[in-house]
Amino acid sequence: MRFVIITGMSGAGKSSALKMLEDNGFFCVDNLPIELILKFAEITFRDKGENIRNVALGIDIRSGQALEELDSVLAQMRNNRYHYEILFLDASDEVLIKRFKETRRAHPLMHEGRVDEGIIKEREKLSFIRNQSDYIIDTSTLLTKELRMEIEDIFVRDKKYKNLFVTILSFGFKYGIPADADLIFDVRFMPNPYYVNELRHKTGNDEDVKKFVMDSEVSEKFLEKLYDMIKFLLPNYVKEGKNQLLIGIGCTGGKHRSVTVANEIYEKISKDENLGIKVAHRDILR
Repeated sequence: MRFVIITGMSGAGKSSALKMLEDNGFFCVDNLPIELILKFAEITFRDKGENIRNVALGIDIRSGQALEELDSVLAQMRNNRYHYEILFLDASDEVLIKRFKETRRAHPLMHEGRVDEGIIKEREKLSFIRNQSDYIIDTSTLLTKELRMEIEDIFVRDKKYKNLFVTILSFGFKYGIPADADLIFDVRFMPNPYYVNELRHKTGNDEDVKKFVMDSEVSEKFLEKLYDMIKFLLPNYVKEGKNQLLIGIGCTGGKHRSVTVANEIYEKISKDENLGIKVAHRDILR
């Protein structure tokens, strides 16, 4: 049986994650009083999967002062050999503020203050459980379907997870460098399909454009070296505790070369790394 505690920042997607696990057969309970968690665990583990196979328990800042008791409750669960996993959902402050504004909801710790003040207080109060988490998913750039894939990979398909979500983003330098990028690579030295009439109006998602870009010793060599460097960096970012990495691949317009390279890197990394990963093309439709 899997006993999963889902927690995290308000607005980061905890309710959605609970619903996703419920859709996959988990028995889900949201915001159970802290003082009842140990008793609940005792009942579910005693059941030994006869009626309940998997459990997901939602805990958040709404527990108030009782949240401080969670640390000792988790210690008692470990002493009783009740194995549990903690999933912490996070997002950047800017994204959380935007979500609260869009939904017109008040932050639980906002009171008469501002949303950003509530977020700061919440981060402080939840830091102890974030530090104990087995999985951390940053939902800042995730679509709902991408979050579902991550949840199902971890808790349904039992894939290993390294608490790092990687986004490979193609872009055009003429439209500006992505402000949130951690790594930027310029591929404007590669053969440019823009100057081939039959390829100009296509994109790096088309096979003939991909072949044109990659049918060059320089392109092949660069892709090989870039992949080796990224493969070296990823486990070191994991060790550092980083949970979100955006790799920008740029060309002039963001339609041909950068799209091709971003797709190639995505294919290589997704085959042999147990990471959350997606590819996106910012300027492909411009």
